[in-house]
Amino acid sequence: MTTPQDIIRPDILAMTSYPVPDSTGLIKLDAMENPYTLPADLAERLGAHLAGVALNRYPAPRPADLIAKLKRTMHVPDACDVLLGNGSDELISLMSIACAKPGAKVVAPVPGFVMYQMSAAFAGLEFVGVPLNADFTLNADALVAAIEEHAPALIYLAYPNNPTGTLYDDADIERVIAAAGRSLVVIDEAYQPFAEKTWMPRAAEFDNVVVMRTVSKLGLAGIRLGYMAGRPAWINQFDKVRPPYNINVLTQATADFLLDHLDVLDAQAAALREERTQLAREVAALPGMTVYPSAGNFLLVRVPDAALAFETLLTSRVLIKNVGKMHPLLSNCVRLTVGTADENAQMIAALKKLSTFD
Repeated sequence: MTTPQDIIRPDILAMTSYPVPDSTGLIKLDAMENPYTLPADLAERLGAHLAGVALNRYPAPRPADLIAKLKRTMHVPDACDVLLGNGSDELISLMSIACAKPGAKVVAPVPGFVMYQMSAAFAGLEFVGVPLNADFTLNADALVAAIEEHAPALIYLAYPNNPTGTLYDDADIERVIAAAGRSLVVIDEAYQPFAEKTWMPRAAEFDNVVVMRTVSKLGLAGIRLGYMAGRPAWINQFDKVRPPYNINVLTQATADFLLDHLDVLDAQAAALREERTQLAREVAALPGMTVYPSAGNFLLVRVPDAALAFETLLTSRVLIKNVGKMHPLLSNCVRLTVGTADENAQMIAALKKLSTFD
């Protein structure tokens, strides 16, 4: 009898799948989602809009009108083209596949977004992680040295970084771009609505840079839409490995409708930025907790015991992310998504219980 062990690559057999915990009945503050729903009147109008979608037809492979609207509303430079993906995850996968020459490598700061390394492994690329400084700032010297040593195909720079929330210094990023003479630098702006800084206006300035974003953190995680902007020479090549109908008709229709109502989503992002400031202040006031600066919709917090913190909050029906074992630099760290004022208050109340274990 044939078994998976007979056919599947040994490295895949040794992997574990991406963990997504069951959040039923919990206050879900582990995945950096926007906690706000659409206003009722806007949701009703969206429903009517979606009712007219032809579900019996394949989606447009490259929906020109949607791409044009996305470029206009997100201020993509005219000299750039745009590629759509089923979330940023698919775009990372497409780039990995397209760049998977024998011996090709990927370089990224660590700790960072796990899909950079996972997608590299899936495509047979070697991943080289360059540790951040102890304060989670970019170690530009080490990163440049790794680029010079490994000549990677892809370099990922998350701006801001997940799970640390760090917004790397622009001068350091420029230095990395200059050193990457034989590499493509991917600036991942998944959390741009909360950073209020962007490299998008400069996406066409360099011949080895693309800027990647998602609408997930803006409040549309459920529709799975990512996009990448860069010079057409890059976009045209990555488009060749894109599945022909990767963006479904409901996602296209939803994005087309809501791009006309960005003011609603922008207002939600502004509210979350205010909540982030308040949450950081309250968590920092708790005994034994160190809150790191964050430009995302989450906080990285070092606690006396990350496992105990996770379990204590879970018993209070609050789900957070224990990142303490992701990388040595993250020892005893947890990641707290910024929620609504009420959700944050319940999370603070649960965190206060930790002082009873001292």
